[in-house]
Amino acid sequence: MQAMRTFKMGRRAATAIASLLLASSVWAAPEAQFQPAFELFMQANSGNESAIDKSVEAFAVLLKAEPGNLVLMAYEGAATSMRANTTMLPWKKMSYAEDGMAMLDKALALLNASHDAVLQHGVPAALEVRFVAANTFLAVPGFMNRGARGAKLLGEVVASPLLNLASLGFRGDVWMKSASVALNDKHLDEARKYLNRVIQANAPQAEAARAQLAKLPS
Repeated sequence: MQAMRTFKMGRRAATAIASLLLASSVWAAPEAQFQPAFELFMQANSGNESAIDKSVEAFAVLLKAEPGNLVLMAYEGAATSMRANTTMLPWKKMSYAEDGMAMLDKALALLNASHDAVLQHGVPAALEVRFVAANTFLAVPGFMNRGARGAKLLGEVVASPLLNLASLGFRGDVWMKSASVALNDKHLDEARKYLNRVIQANAPQAEAARAQLAKLPS
């Protein structure tokens, strides 16, 4: 009886692992397609307005092929919100921002435990969706009342055990953003903590972290 119980438990575990692996293969976009869209997004996020529409279009194409990929949904939502920077018309600014955040809200609402195992360029989907949403919510004007939720999402990413599984570059981004938020809130000790974490991990952002740390009052 004990042997049979052990066998059944083993089969259940194997089935769960197989399901997660299958989910990963279904939800993860091919890196050869994801990376160019991601690079466009990063250009847009760095202030290149000409890359914003291209980023939206690139992620829209990928999401159409993989409608269950919440990472793609989050990036398309974030890029759509950036379109608010491409127009001077107030109603268009609001429309772009709200449409983008609606996509982010949908991606966040659809997250579940299975997304912990889904990786896109070395990052668990559950973390990437939250981090993309946090960055967007923290960036929109205060009157849109998204700042508190953005800070909460960022805190969830920082505190998640899954962060240890993410790529070093992603961890560096999370710590640098946390330091930036801490600085804005005048929490200098907290900012130092995150900047030192970037340096100690020798993340790709280490040089930038050292430069910021040197500017802080002693």
